[in-house]
Amino acid sequence: MRSISFLWSLILSLLLINPAQAVLRPRTPHPRSYDTHTYYALELDPPTSLSIASSISSDLGVELIEPIGELEGYWLVRREGSSSSLVKKDLPNDPILRRWESLSSSQSGKRSLTPLILKQRSKRLHLPFKRSPHGLVGRDDTTELLYAQNELQLKDPMLNQQWHLINTDMKDIELNVTRLWGRGITGEGVHVVIVDDGLDLNSDDLKDNFFAEGSYDFNDHTELPLPRLSDDQHGTRCAGEIAAVPNDVCGVGVSYRSKIAGVRILSAPISDADEAAALNYGYQLNDIFSCSWGPPDDGKSMEAPEGVILKAMVNGVQKGRDGKGSIFVFAAGNGGGADDQCNFDGYTNSIFSVTVGAVDRKGLHPYYSEMCSAMMFVAPSSGSGDHIHTTDVGQNKCAHTHGGTSAAAPLAVGVFALALSVRPELTWRDFQHLSVRNAVFFNKDDPDWEKTAAGRMYSYKYGYGRIDAGLFVEAAEKWTLVKPQAWFDSPAVYLPTTDAPATSTAERITSTFEVTKDMLKDSNLERLEHITVRVWIDHQRRGDVEAEITSPNGVVSVLARPRRFDDADSGFPGWKFMSLKHWEEDPVGTWTIRVKDQSNPDKTGRFVAWSLQLWGEAIDASKTTLWAPAEEGQPDQEQTGSDPYATTTQKPKPTDHLPGDHGDATGEATKPGLVSTTKQQSEPPSTASDGNEEGWTEPTGVSDADADEGFFSGITSLSANSTWIAGAGMIILLSGVGIGGFFYYRSRRRNRNLFGLSNNGEGARGAYEPVGESEDVPMGLLQKTKKKFGRGSGAGGASGAAGSKELYDAFGDGPSDSEDDESGDETTGLRYHDDFLEDDGEEHELGHGSRTVPDAQYKDDPEPEAGSPDEKGKMKETAATTSASGSGSSSSWQDAAEDVNR
Repeated sequence: MRSISFLWSLILSLLLINPAQAVLRPRTPHPRSYDTHTYYALELDPPTSLSIASSISSDLGVELIEPIGELEGYWLVRREGSSSSLVKKDLPNDPILRRWESLSSSQSGKRSLTPLILKQRSKRLHLPFKRSPHGLVGRDDTTELLYAQNELQLKDPMLNQQWHLINTDMKDIELNVTRLWGRGITGEGVHVVIVDDGLDLNSDDLKDNFFAEGSYDFNDHTELPLPRLSDDQHGTRCAGEIAAVPNDVCGVGVSYRSKIAGVRILSAPISDADEAAALNYGYQLNDIFSCSWGPPDDGKSMEAPEGVILKAMVNGVQKGRDGKGSIFVFAAGNGGGADDQCNFDGYTNSIFSVTVGAVDRKGLHPYYSEMCSAMMFVAPSSGSGDHIHTTDVGQNKCAHTHGGTSAAAPLAVGVFALALSVRPELTWRDFQHLSVRNAVFFNKDDPDWEKTAAGRMYSYKYGYGRIDAGLFVEAAEKWTLVKPQAWFDSPAVYLPTTDAPATSTAERITSTFEVTKDMLKDSNLERLEHITVRVWIDHQRRGDVEAEITSPNGVVSVLARPRRFDDADSGFPGWKFMSLKHWEEDPVGTWTIRVKDQSNPDKTGRFVAWSLQLWGEAIDASKTTLWAPAEEGQPDQEQTGSDPYATTTQKPKPTDHLPGDHGDATGEATKPGLVSTTKQQSEPPSTASDGNEEGWTEPTGVSDADADEGFFSGITSLSANSTWIAGAGMIILLSGVGIGGFFYYRSRRRNRNLFGLSNNGEGARGAYEPVGESEDVPMGLLQKTKKKFGRGSGAGGASGAAGSKELYDAFGDGPSDSEDDESGDETTGLRYHDDFLEDDGEEHELGHGSRTVPDAQYKDDPEPEAGSPDEKGKMKETAATTSASGSGSSSSWQDAAEDVNR
């Protein structure tokens, strides 16, 4: 009866809604009851009617609740019985799943049924913050400040502390927004949604801009996303950066006339269905989704959106804002001090999101800000003695300790809101093009900068540079909209195996794939934007693996560098890396991927296969289609890096691992970042000077001499210098003469003693005396002598081998991080980076950051062609298609220790 009554109420609510409102107004989700019910995501063929969904639910014995967010064909169903203790091992015994398998496959609309396991998005505790004496001092040059206060009538008392808006010490580091405000560009008409831990709609800084219709609390299932926990502060602070109104409280937001909504997901456990609904909530009303959270920034996690969450992101960019696409902005992450990289985060390395890193008050790279080839640009945040000053929870309370990349991302969102207010027709890809073209090239002597084939400068620290609101909005006003998206997928390239493993841990595995003009034409692909690379790599320690890909023009994208805390043995089972470094490069020619492992002699692996995807602008807009993720069970289904059925630790905000000194620590602009440390530029990169757009460099070709030399960079320059070769040869010659003389002298001494020619014959080795008949010599002494010198068998032989291994280890790097972690605190290697705080403080322990890495399971193996592997670990090289060619070296690498033992 309950199911029938709910069905009628659902039909009635749909009928009562005005058709014009039904398109825009978000559906209020039905409250969840995870303590008493188990929930499932039911996927049916779209468009499936409500009656069919109800019929299938009835056959399954479950209650039909509602559609899942804005995903067509997805329905939320439930049965009685708590799901809080449900784990993967219980799934085979789940009565609903067994009943699902027994249903006829020909039954109308049937696709998949997935149990929804709760995922707790944990929030961080705080450590006491030591206020910097440099954080709140005033500036000397107040010209711009006086203009804002007098001409623009901005009387906010904290405006002189908001250096990210008006920086009179280093004007080049500010967002450059006051000129836009003077033109009346303040974000009016734009709706931004903060997906976080709530939003204080009663704050004097936010209440006038609060957008209730685009807000919802998915944790407590109420319409108002109020902060309800003591540490629900982060979302309010991010909201203040964007939309704090001009008044006599605190400061102002970047787009202070834009409307701000809140979607609360980080304060309690939610399912994938809830997260998917949150990422599409009100997506015809909400324009920009600000997401300052992600997988743990602990240097060992590798997670990506999966299933309904991935489909929600795709649905957002394809259908949100009336087809122009929702704009997703994600913080890059704060795990830089733990070797974490944003290419191990499937939210930040997605082509559907804009990834924002941090630059501090002095324009330097903060050590906590993660690096990767998916970095779009950087925005101001904490470091070098200051923080971001913004709104806090409370009627008129201000925050002075906000920081991390989670503070940088909302500032970028504010700039996007300004641009959208003058060009509301911009698509989600237009924003990415504008970001690439108008980010400001700065810190020009930083060795991490490299020139792309399109002539721009790119850095794994800064992406394409620092965002400048004035340049961005002015460029947006004149921008011509891009044509729809097109893409090219290569077949999976399998690497051959060898009977004998490689003999050096420094051995790199190389494989190539050739892209032709015909391939691009057949794919309707005209102009390159993103590239994605999927890899299938078996390895006993994932953190040891390094990977990079080189374009036909010699431009190298570093995909992965070692992570000292990543002990997972699951490898990369179809993980997708992304790079922005090849934007607008000509992709025709041979692409080369290189994988190596030289960190740990005791851990080995094998490069199995890889594939290349090229994304960009279509040749003919009329021939484009919408990309869709593979369905469950298909070979190219997205790999998430985690077990979809396992109960996981909470997915924290990036500030969860934000170091305690994030505001005080001085940044840097001298380290090479992810580029090779042996390949340094002899002079700073040159910038464009004649007639080019600001921030561009003169496009140049990349010659063989200038191309990145990969893992063995520096060999060419070394061999060109003959002085060191002559010196080394002389040293070897003198050493050989000395050693030869020593052995000649020793040999003469030994011969003289052997035949009694020295010491008057006493003690000569050639002299002997017969053993008496009564003096027995036990033969066991001979066996002991053999064992002593390693010439015996059995245990003795083993001992000899062990001795060789000990000698080899004496020249190694010492025990691995994984060995240390078993007996001690895994974060001791962080030193002063291991104390974490968010924005202000209370003490906490670090133990919540640890988690168990699930066993590797290949659920998305690359689709084999003819001659595919017939047993695990033995892969045969597949023939290339008529339109593509792929090649690869041996896919195995082994450590030298095995050769010693062999």
